Amino acid sequence: MNLVDDARALQGDLVQLRRVLHREPEVGLDLPRTQERVLEALDGLPLEISTGTNTTSVTAVLRGGRRSIDATQTVLLRADMDGLPVTEQTGLDFAAQNGAMHGCGHDLHTAALVGAAHLLSRHRDHLAGDVVLMFQPGEEGWDGAKVMVDEGVLDAAGRRADTAYGMHVFSCQKPQGRFFSKAGTLLAASYKLTVTVRGAGGHGSSPSTARDPITAMAEMITSLQTMVTRTFDVFDPVVVTVANVQAGSRHNIIPDDARFEATVRCYSPTTYEKVPAALRRVLEGVASAQRVEVDVAVAPEFPMTINDVDEVAFGAEVVSDLMGEDRYETVTHPMAGSEDFSYVLQEVPGAFIGLGACMPGADPAAAPMNHSPRAQFDDAVLADAATIYAGLAVRRLDKARSDNAAVAAGSDAR
Repeated sequence: MNLVDDARALQGDLVQLRRVLHREPEVGLDLPRTQERVLEALDGLPLEISTGTNTTSVTAVLRGGRRSIDATQTVLLRADMDGLPVTEQTGLDFAAQNGAMHGCGHDLHTAALVGAAHLLSRHRDHLAGDVVLMFQPGEEGWDGAKVMVDEGVLDAAGRRADTAYGMHVFSCQKPQGRFFSKAGTLLAASYKLTVTVRGAGGHGSSPSTARDPITAMAEMITSLQTMVTRTFDVFDPVVVTVANVQAGSRHNIIPDDARFEATVRCYSPTTYEKVPAALRRVLEGVASAQRVEVDVAVAPEFPMTINDVDEVAFGAEVVSDLMGEDRYETVTHPMAGSEDFSYVLQEVPGAFIGLGACMPGADPAAAPMNHSPRAQFDDAVLADAATIYAGLAVRRLDKARSDNAAVAAGSDAR
């Protein structure tokens, strides 16, 4: 079985699929055109395909030719499919024109998993178990993974998946073609913080006759940053970023209300539990001092993405064997991004692996980051990504079969 060469033979088709997907990104849980493209790309393969009820997901099950009836293992491979509500500014000849953008590389994930489906189908007779292919909408804040988990994707093969793997490309930070990950917490948990400040409006020339919500809001934003460093351990950090501020109508009118939103990230269960109370304490304290009222909503978004120690080590081994030892890097620190693949890893041991897809000639340290309207991803990585998806499944099923045989042999010897 030569997955590397077989994947390279697919490279042209995968690039074409990726660019078709890139031209027509869809946002959220309802991705009808994307779902149609995926179904077309899987047509003719020996897959058991189902689609979602509450989202336009695609789940495909491949039964291996060497599966054991009484001890079949199942590996799940996941790719997300949705785009972002961002107007693309890349200037690519296949750039989206519909006001949305594949600014996080999900078009590459989808094309790579389609490639893995073709590779695994071609080598179906060698597969020592079942593979579930999870094509997921709604990763960008829509809890699409949780929707699919609730609809039974983990049991799509007729039994609970034993292991799950996901992959994510990055337009910056890492060199093109470099795979990377770490054991334990790889990605942060996140909250969405929404704050409404209620004061009493008045004339801008006489602020003492009003209760200004804008000055109170400004102090709150600054105080949140101070709170982070004075409440939480520097080695177990919290990130608070206020990215949406709304207030006022004219330069000389003090409004009644002001509002801001923030994203909050953290990396440990202990800190995750402490964050909401800490946020409220600071915001309510400033409100009291400034004679305004405040409504604080702290909404959980995603849990931490936690890699299983053994599975991420196995993933590193697969990358090193198939691509070369210089193609894998163990990173030291977790990243501040969040991922709803975390819902899968809460249920099934597995690993989430990053892949550098920086454009040729670009400096990874300076290239526009994922979610930027100028983010670009080199689709030359598609064949390698498909190889690793497929290699993880093939080798994990082989390992499980060998482990089961060893256990049985030991039992017979006793």
